[in-house]
Amino acid sequence: MKVNFDLTDKVALVTGASRGIGESIAITLADYGAEVILVSRKIDALKEVEEKIIKRGGKAHCIAASIGKIDEIKLLFEQIDEKYGRLNILVNNAATNPYFGDVLNADETAWDKTIDVNLKGYFFMSQSAAKLMIKNGGGSIINVSSINGIRPAPMQGIYSITKAGVISMTKAFAKELAPFKVRVNALLPGLTDTKFSSVMVKNDDLMDKVLLPMIPLHRAAQPDEMAGAVLYLASEASSFTTGATIVVDGGALA
Repeated sequence: MKVNFDLTDKVALVTGASRGIGESIAITLADYGAEVILVSRKIDALKEVEEKIIKRGGKAHCIAASIGKIDEIKLLFEQIDEKYGRLNILVNNAATNPYFGDVLNADETAWDKTIDVNLKGYFFMSQSAAKLMIKNGGGSIINVSSINGIRPAPMQGIYSITKAGVISMTKAFAKELAPFKVRVNALLPGLTDTKFSSVMVKNDDLMDKVLLPMIPLHRAAQPDEMAGAVLYLASEASSFTTGATIVVDGGALA
């Protein structure tokens, strides 16, 4: 039997789609036939990704929304239901890490903002998506976590805690949604060369002395190197995969 990565006639939603890993995932899903709903806080950046997809022969639609705000999540899914009446794939990718520092000096504002986007947002995005998927016979939810969810990184305590929560959330949703044919899995990227991680990647001293020695492939990943794992999880190629965590980290956790 031929492995099926075809996403023709599927509707996919990707959060944080305006750049980095989210942009690469959205373009890849569109390349394989999905009509992609691009979501981020700023519509202008989304329009640039939409244009890239259209030039490659794909289909995309932009909606500005913050997944850290419940009212905006509700409005987002009202628009999706009205325009498409269904959703086949959700990629929870948008994340924030406003505080880079030790846990002893972290304040409540940093905690609340990180939790609201990385954990609360993922939960209610998944809940809303699952309800829509169940009405249409099933679907696939992919949560972008991090290897920090398994091995917390120094100076990234709050972020690491939320990413551990995403892994647990993925397994909880996978168990409860399996009877409804909704699969839920997580991608755990390692260090990736994006604007999000630029504070580390652009620090040559930190990279050479601390980070690269921990990565057997001895480099940071490019965003495109995360998209293949998401394509697998979004497609029928992974029809018997749920509750899984796929690590793409150059061997850092090996």
